[in-house]
Amino acid sequence: MTLLPTLTEQISRARADLRMGLAVGMGDYTAAAVETLRPDRLAALLELGDAVMAITARRAETLKIPVYDGTLSRIIVPRDAELGWLRAVADPSADLMTPLKGPFRTDRGGETEAHLAAIALAKSAQLLPAVVMVRAKAPAGLAQLSPAACLAALAQESLLHPAAAARLPLLAAEESRLHVFRPEDGGTEHYAVEIGAPDRNLAPLVRLHSACFTGDVLGSLKCDCGPQLHAALAAMGAAKSGVLLYLNQEGRGIGLANKMRAYALQNQGFDTVDANHRLGFEDDERDFRIGAGILRQMGFDRVRLMTNNPRKMDMLRSHGIEVVERVPLILPPGRFNSAYLATKAAKSGHLL
Repeated sequence: MTLLPTLTEQISRARADLRMGLAVGMGDYTAAAVETLRPDRLAALLELGDAVMAITARRAETLKIPVYDGTLSRIIVPRDAELGWLRAVADPSADLMTPLKGPFRTDRGGETEAHLAAIALAKSAQLLPAVVMVRAKAPAGLAQLSPAACLAALAQESLLHPAAAARLPLLAAEESRLHVFRPEDGGTEHYAVEIGAPDRNLAPLVRLHSACFTGDVLGSLKCDCGPQLHAALAAMGAAKSGVLLYLNQEGRGIGLANKMRAYALQNQGFDTVDANHRLGFEDDERDFRIGAGILRQMGFDRVRLMTNNPRKMDMLRSHGIEVVERVPLILPPGRFNSAYLATKAAKSGHLL
């Protein structure tokens, strides 16, 4: 018995610290997220020693920086660097306004595990994947993580626990219940809308829907998320049976703030995928293992999946959920989302 935090709890604390602008210890390094770092803390960090800024290969490609370390690049931070320069390197929203940031000097060779872990932690905090790192032990009082343990833990599927459930009559179906699931890693809760009384021995109609505040709540015309959500609920209501999983993975898993940065880039002419790459993210950062975990918790192992995305089917199947049928969910394109839908088909493999 102990009151000390587990590794999962230490990572959750470190994630929160990064979001608050605090540095964290990552093995032999002290690391801080560029997005939330304050000028006085940057100065204190630089006093510890020579610093590098670790960014993903995706962001490095945009900046024309050679990538010598596989999936990341390490930019040597000048001793007189200001926070504005670091943020200009990290955030591409103003690339067209401030195109000249270099020349860049890069660090090569040596271990990069701590840098990879710090970037992964920043991503899990839904911050820009750019961190300032100094090879120096973190001062006492800061969170301290092992890079290897951190990477392994972040790659694992987080256990989900039922938190609450209640009957919730909906416009689409009066006989429905809302289930709330809480991940063990301290992340965002996810929801399941259970319509009717789906038979656990059969394959109910199921939809994995990723949260989209702009589309689901505000009625944004830039995507098809809101119409897909309501069409799926309507289909389940008509069938008097189904399960809609509402997964809080806004902006393909990068968070609402980064999604707005991506929208700003799209307004400059970049498509959805290119915008994510310029930010330093992959095409899609979502974790559909969450959906498989919730379905198992609810007692389902066979589904008829409403989706246009083959990746969702593959992920469910690889985690023990049999997809007996794909049910297309195709809606007519509009004036504002036709290019978005075309990109989903051409670059993300959606069956539209």
